[in-house]
Amino acid sequence: MDGNLRRSKVLTMIKGSDRAVSASFLAREFGVSRQVIVGDVALLRAEGKEIIATARGYIVQNVVTKNLYARKIACCHTSEQTINELYLLVDLGVRVDDVVIEHEVYGELTGYLGIESRADADLFVKKLATSQSRLLSELTMGIHLHTVSCRNKKHFDEVMDAMKEAGYLVGE
Repeated sequence: MDGNLRRSKVLTMIKGSDRAVSASFLAREFGVSRQVIVGDVALLRAEGKEIIATARGYIVQNVVTKNLYARKIACCHTSEQTINELYLLVDLGVRVDDVVIEHEVYGELTGYLGIESRADADLFVKKLATSQSRLLSELTMGIHLHTVSCRNKKHFDEVMDAMKEAGYLVGE
Protein backbone atom coordinates (compact mmCIF):
# COMPACT_ATOMS: atom_id res chain seq x y z
CA MET A 1 0.00 0.00 0.00
CA ASP A 2 1.40 3.42 -0.87
CA GLY A 3 1.91 6.07 1.81
CA ASN A 4 -0.93 8.35 0.72
CA LEU A 5 -3.49 5.54 0.87
CA ARG A 6 -2.14 4.35 4.24
CA ARG A 7 -2.35 7.88 5.67
CA SER A 8 -5.92 8.20 4.43
CA LYS A 9 -6.84 4.92 6.13
CA VAL A 10 -5.00 5.92 9.32
CA LEU A 11 -6.99 9.14 9.45
CA THR A 12 -10.24 7.25 8.86
CA MET A 13 -9.44 4.82 11.69
CA ILE A 14 -8.60 7.61 14.13
CA LYS A 15 -11.71 9.62 13.19
CA GLY A 16 -13.88 6.51 13.42
CA SER A 17 -12.84 5.65 16.94
CA ASP A 18 -14.34 7.06 20.11
CA ARG A 19 -11.14 6.13 21.99
CA ALA A 20 -7.48 6.88 21.42
CA VAL A 21 -5.85 4.70 18.75
CA SER A 22 -2.24 3.78 19.49
CA ALA A 23 0.55 3.99 16.95
CA SER A 24 1.46 0.38 17.80
CA PHE A 25 -2.07 -0.79 16.95
CA LEU A 26 -2.01 1.12 13.66
CA ALA A 27 1.43 -0.27 12.83
CA ARG A 28 0.14 -3.84 13.29
CA GLU A 29 -2.96 -3.09 11.22
CA PHE A 30 -0.92 -1.79 8.29
CA GLY A 31 2.12 -4.05 8.62
CA VAL A 32 4.57 -1.20 9.13
CA SER A 33 6.71 0.01 12.01
CA ARG A 34 5.40 2.26 14.75
CA GLN A 35 7.81 4.94 13.54
CA VAL A 36 6.22 4.88 10.05
CA ILE A 37 2.84 5.58 11.68
CA VAL A 38 4.35 8.40 13.77
CA GLY A 39 5.69 9.89 10.53
CA ASP A 40 2.33 9.42 8.80
CA VAL A 41 0.54 11.24 11.61
CA ALA A 42 3.13 14.03 11.51
CA LEU A 43 2.44 14.47 7.79
CA LEU A 44 -1.33 14.46 8.37
CA ARG A 45 -0.94 17.10 11.09
CA ALA A 46 1.26 19.18 8.76
CA GLU A 47 -1.62 19.06 6.25
CA GLY A 48 -3.85 20.61 8.90
CA LYS A 49 -5.61 17.50 10.20
CA GLU A 50 -6.62 18.06 13.83
CA ILE A 51 -4.98 14.95 15.31
CA ILE A 52 -3.90 15.02 18.93
CA ALA A 53 -1.31 12.67 20.39
CA THR A 54 -2.23 11.50 23.90
CA ALA A 55 -0.46 9.08 26.22
CA ARG A 56 -2.84 6.34 24.99
CA GLY A 57 -2.77 7.15 21.29
CA TYR A 58 -4.21 9.47 18.67
CA ILE A 59 -7.57 11.20 18.71
CA VAL A 60 -9.22 13.78 16.47
CA GLN A 61 -9.66 17.27 17.90
CA ASN A 62 -13.47 17.26 17.76
CA VAL A 63 -13.61 14.11 19.91
CA VAL A 64 -12.03 16.05 22.77
CA THR A 65 -14.97 18.39 23.38
CA LYS A 66 -17.98 16.52 21.96
CA ASN A 67 -21.15 18.07 23.44
CA LEU A 68 -19.65 18.67 26.87
CA TYR A 69 -19.14 21.80 28.95
CA ALA A 70 -15.36 22.37 28.81
CA ARG A 71 -13.61 24.81 31.15
CA LYS A 72 -10.14 25.39 32.52
CA ILE A 73 -9.21 24.94 36.17
CA ALA A 74 -6.07 26.55 37.68
CA CYS A 75 -4.51 23.93 39.95
CA CYS A 76 -1.54 23.67 42.26
CA HIS A 77 -0.35 20.59 44.15
CA THR A 78 2.67 18.37 44.66
CA SER A 79 3.66 15.59 42.29
CA GLU A 80 2.64 13.05 44.91
CA GLN A 81 -0.90 14.47 44.93
CA THR A 82 -1.36 14.04 41.16
CA ILE A 83 -3.09 10.66 41.34
CA ASN A 84 -5.45 11.90 44.06
CA GLU A 85 -6.32 14.99 42.00
CA LEU A 86 -7.04 12.84 38.95
CA TYR A 87 -9.11 10.37 40.99
CA LEU A 88 -11.12 13.24 42.48
CA LEU A 89 -11.91 14.60 39.03
CA VAL A 90 -12.84 11.32 37.35
CA ASP A 91 -14.84 10.16 40.38
CA LEU A 92 -16.93 13.31 39.89
CA GLY A 93 -17.61 12.24 36.30
CA VAL A 94 -15.21 14.69 34.68
CA ARG A 95 -12.91 14.04 31.75
CA VAL A 96 -9.47 15.64 32.22
CA ASP A 97 -8.68 16.69 28.66
CA ASP A 98 -5.23 18.21 29.10
CA VAL A 99 -2.62 19.79 31.31
CA VAL A 100 -1.19 23.22 30.46
CA ILE A 101 1.74 25.09 31.95
CA GLU A 102 3.35 28.41 31.18
CA HIS A 103 7.05 27.89 30.52
CA GLU A 104 9.36 30.88 30.68
CA VAL A 105 11.19 29.94 27.46
CA TYR A 106 8.60 28.07 25.38
CA GLY A 107 5.46 29.84 26.52
CA GLU A 108 2.36 27.69 26.87
CA LEU A 109 2.98 23.94 26.80
CA THR A 110 0.06 21.54 26.56
CA GLY A 111 -0.06 17.83 27.18
CA TYR A 112 -3.24 16.08 26.05
CA LEU A 113 -4.51 13.57 28.61
CA GLY A 114 -8.08 12.42 27.92
CA ILE A 115 -8.35 10.82 31.37
CA GLU A 116 -11.90 9.62 32.07
CA SER A 117 -11.50 6.89 34.69
CA ARG A 118 -9.32 5.67 37.54
CA ALA A 119 -7.89 3.10 35.11
CA ASP A 120 -6.86 5.94 32.76
CA ALA A 121 -5.30 7.83 35.69
CA ASP A 122 -3.44 4.71 36.83
CA LEU A 123 -2.13 4.14 33.30
CA PHE A 124 -0.95 7.76 33.07
CA VAL A 125 0.93 7.54 36.38
CA LYS A 126 2.39 4.14 35.44
CA LYS A 127 3.62 5.44 32.07
CA LEU A 128 5.09 8.46 33.82
CA ALA A 129 7.02 6.23 36.23
CA THR A 130 8.23 3.70 33.66
CA SER A 131 9.29 6.33 31.13
CA GLN A 132 11.34 8.25 33.70
CA SER A 133 9.49 11.36 32.54
CA ARG A 134 8.38 14.15 34.82
CA LEU A 135 5.11 15.98 35.21
CA LEU A 136 4.87 19.27 33.32
CA SER A 137 3.73 20.88 36.57
CA GLU A 138 7.12 20.11 38.11
CA LEU A 139 8.50 22.86 35.85
CA THR A 140 6.17 25.40 37.45
CA MET A 141 6.32 24.44 41.13
CA GLY A 142 3.02 22.56 40.86
CA ILE A 143 1.00 25.27 39.09
CA HIS A 144 -0.89 24.07 36.03
CA LEU A 145 -4.21 24.25 34.23
CA HIS A 146 -6.51 21.42 33.29
CA THR A 147 -9.22 21.63 30.69
CA VAL A 148 -12.03 19.51 32.09
CA SER A 149 -15.19 18.41 30.33
CA CYS A 150 -18.37 18.23 32.40
CA ARG A 151 -22.06 17.76 31.73
CA ASN A 152 -22.96 21.43 32.30
CA LYS A 153 -22.12 24.55 34.32
CA LYS A 154 -23.77 23.23 37.48
CA HIS A 155 -21.62 20.11 37.27
CA PHE A 156 -18.53 22.27 36.74
CA ASP A 157 -19.41 24.35 39.83
CA GLU A 158 -19.66 21.14 41.88
CA VAL A 159 -16.24 20.09 40.60
CA MET A 160 -14.76 23.46 41.54
CA ASP A 161 -16.19 23.16 45.07
CA ALA A 162 -14.62 19.71 45.48
CA MET A 163 -11.26 20.90 44.11
CA LYS A 164 -11.33 23.87 46.49
CA GLU A 165 -12.17 21.63 49.45
CA ALA A 166 -9.27 19.32 48.53
CA GLY A 167 -6.89 22.30 48.35
CA TYR A 168 -5.96 21.73 44.70
CA LEU A 169 -6.88 25.16 43.33
CA VAL A 170 -4.33 27.96 42.82
CA GLY A 171 -4.58 30.44 45.68
CA GLU A 172 -6.65 28.16 47.93
